[in-house]
Amino acid sequence: MCGIIAYVGDQPAQPIILSGLRALEYRGYDSAGFVVRENGQWRRWRASGPVAALAAKMNGASIRSGCGLGHTRWATHGAPTEVNAHPHAGGQDEVMLVHNGIVENFSRLKKKLAMVGTVFVSETDTEVLAHLIALCYAGDLVSAVAEAMSRTEGPLGIAVMHRARPDEIVVARRGSPMLLGLTDRGRLAASDAAAFAGWTDQVIYLADNEIARLTADSHQVFDARSARVDKVVTTISPAETAAELNGFPHFMRKEIYEQAETAASAWRGRLDPVTGAVKLGGLLDCQERLKNCSELIIAACGTSYYAGLYGQYLLSESAGLDARAEIASEFRYCQRSYPAAAALLAISQSGETADTLAAVRLAQAQGLLSLGLVNVAGSTLARETAAGVYNHAGPEIGVASTKIFLSQLAIFNLLALFWRQLHGRDRAEDLAWAQALVGLPDKIRQVLALDNRIAAIAERFCHYPNWLFLGRHFNYPVALEGALKLKEVSYIHAEGYAAGEMKHGPIALVSPEVPTVAIAPADRLRAKMIGNIMEVKSRRGPVIAIITAGDEEIKELADEAIEIPPTLDWLYPLLAVIPGQLLAYHAACLLGRNVDRPRNLAKSVTVE
Repeated sequence: MCGIIAYVGDQPAQPIILSGLRALEYRGYDSAGFVVRENGQWRRWRASGPVAALAAKMNGASIRSGCGLGHTRWATHGAPTEVNAHPHAGGQDEVMLVHNGIVENFSRLKKKLAMVGTVFVSETDTEVLAHLIALCYAGDLVSAVAEAMSRTEGPLGIAVMHRARPDEIVVARRGSPMLLGLTDRGRLAASDAAAFAGWTDQVIYLADNEIARLTADSHQVFDARSARVDKVVTTISPAETAAELNGFPHFMRKEIYEQAETAASAWRGRLDPVTGAVKLGGLLDCQERLKNCSELIIAACGTSYYAGLYGQYLLSESAGLDARAEIASEFRYCQRSYPAAAALLAISQSGETADTLAAVRLAQAQGLLSLGLVNVAGSTLARETAAGVYNHAGPEIGVASTKIFLSQLAIFNLLALFWRQLHGRDRAEDLAWAQALVGLPDKIRQVLALDNRIAAIAERFCHYPNWLFLGRHFNYPVALEGALKLKEVSYIHAEGYAAGEMKHGPIALVSPEVPTVAIAPADRLRAKMIGNIMEVKSRRGPVIAIITAGDEEIKELADEAIEIPPTLDWLYPLLAVIPGQLLAYHAACLLGRNVDRPRNLAKSVTVE
């Protein structure tokens, strides 16, 4: 989850690395650090807090070295203090190391290293790895890294320098992303292509257990057995490194406002509004296996899991597919067998989510067809699955996912139509569905136009410490997502429930101090939701209702109503999720929270 950036070349490393750290800060902002080797000495700066604190600490420093490492941290082992910040030194300061991941056997390694006189100054597992590499070094840094990796357990992405080789950087990955950037003035390495913005669009993605040696004018990649590996250079689009606010105060707000275009991008070139036909190029090679698929497991974490739950309902109900959403971190520990015709669909915005990747590997080991729904091209999930679908939503920088969730819901509609076509379902119904999808971006813009109204509701209720979110069927995942967004960015305690479960315990929480957001559009379960609203109101609980425009009955019952345009039952979630996002955003702003960088969170969860 941490951000790594390294550079070796004929330009000063400082501006390149600081630029990369700012672009990577969404991966962690507990502390940051920078190191170069200059005039035979290490020059290292570290600071607790964001990259801005590191930059302020370095202000005025004259740094000419063209070889350095940078890191922005999401703390795992050890508090987010300066002494625990990366880069960490190993041996007698022979090695400097930055690290993303967890050394799972660090405790045993630390004891062994202490027995040979190693003195530790931090609480981190990373320092153990730095000392281990220093101990393994015998003149070749690639060999030292390979030996150290063979002795460690757990995911890692690392960049290393040695004082005996001041113009060389070695990077490696196992389970955590690492890619190289190629320029005519040097070589870069980073945990995300966003760090390369403005420097290069030529990248190489390292595979698991690969190690690369970088110098100013060369790069070499090796496998775990130290054999040379020829790698393909990929040209990435500007959208993959773009991270501009474009006049918005926060990335979260910008990305909420991008959702009309996000929806359109999900089906652009894939959906024919005249015939209702869907073409998903990433699934062409496995269409026959998908046609005969007997069971689809949807594995994901967090927001992506809630999208998967929506996909479960949609695929099961409209496509007749036996679909089941699983939390990836739990699925990976399930001991059960699957039919040969089963498939697994893994969902991850970054394509690097550790638990989701573990679920994919488990499924593959059992012979299941593995599919991916991912936003980041070149990510581990995109490369390790047999087939899949890209979001094509552009970078999402805000830590709390917004537009990617909506994109995932949109793509599940395409998948449902795709599966229906494979089995010759009702084309007239498919055409009406396709036309409703094409009209959805305009309806999203209508919901976004309610922003001021939603801000006023947030101001009325943001000081209430506990909230409930209720929804049924297709809108149940939206209730879960609404509660999660409020928790993530405002730190208000919120819980999402299937509305029918209220009477089985959660109704005990209802009081005048607990607002309930009831997602109650004019779908086939509207009458049931009215019953739930009445149950809350009879206990003097305030209700914020998300309703279809013109529903005067619920409007009179609720304390506040947010009216969204009419659409098909199963498309309401793509509209109803937006008020929840805006409520969370405005509540967080009113409470003075860091909207784009909520405490304790990071964008890409690459540890378990």
